[in-house]
Amino acid sequence: MDKRLADLASAVAPITDGASVMIGGFGSSGIPFGLIDALLEQGATALTIISNNAGAGETGIAKLLKAGRVAKVICSYPRSPGSIWFERRYEAGEIALEVVPQGTMAERIRAAGAGLGGFLTPTAYGTLLAEGKETRMIDGRGYVLESPLHADFALLRAERGDRWGNLSFHATARNFNPVMAAAARHSIVEVRHMSAEPLNPEHVVTPGIFIQSVVEYGVRP
Repeated sequence: MDKRLADLASAVAPITDGASVMIGGFGSSGIPFGLIDALLEQGATALTIISNNAGAGETGIAKLLKAGRVAKVICSYPRSPGSIWFERRYEAGEIALEVVPQGTMAERIRAAGAGLGGFLTPTAYGTLLAEGKETRMIDGRGYVLESPLHADFALLRAERGDRWGNLSFHATARNFNPVMAAAARHSIVEVRHMSAEPLNPEHVVTPGIFIQSVVEYGVRP
């Protein structure tokens, strides 16, 4: 079993128009910049992007927004500092937005990877974010039923990987990457270092069973 691919272009080739794509990262940590650039070159459009934020400046997710490749964004922080391209596209009515509280988003993704049917949370109860969703009162407190959040693909960044797709992460670059790996039907990873030997099981954060392809890419913008 060898999940290594020669280049980023081969890794993103299966992504089709209209696909939902999870993109790991928090701020600028753990973002798969190489895979995002490869997806831009690949040309897929009308994408639904699921990520913590909607990009900043002229890098990462912002490149996809600038190029008009995104139809919808599902995220927690659409207007983080420097998110000029999201703001322009949204104000022009060119993209749809679904805002999800950060903890709820992480748990929705985790629920998808764990095969759960959903979960109850007090977050967003009584707000606009709860409209159209089932609510319940438990011990006098209101809860919202949130559904699992799946994706067709996930683009991820890890510090180290092996040919079986086992992954380890560096510090806070771990963030959303492991849960997204489990929640997507096809997970693609760029790693800073490709190990010639199997990773030490004690160091594996994401087992290779969740990964379809892995590419060594050590350069960051």
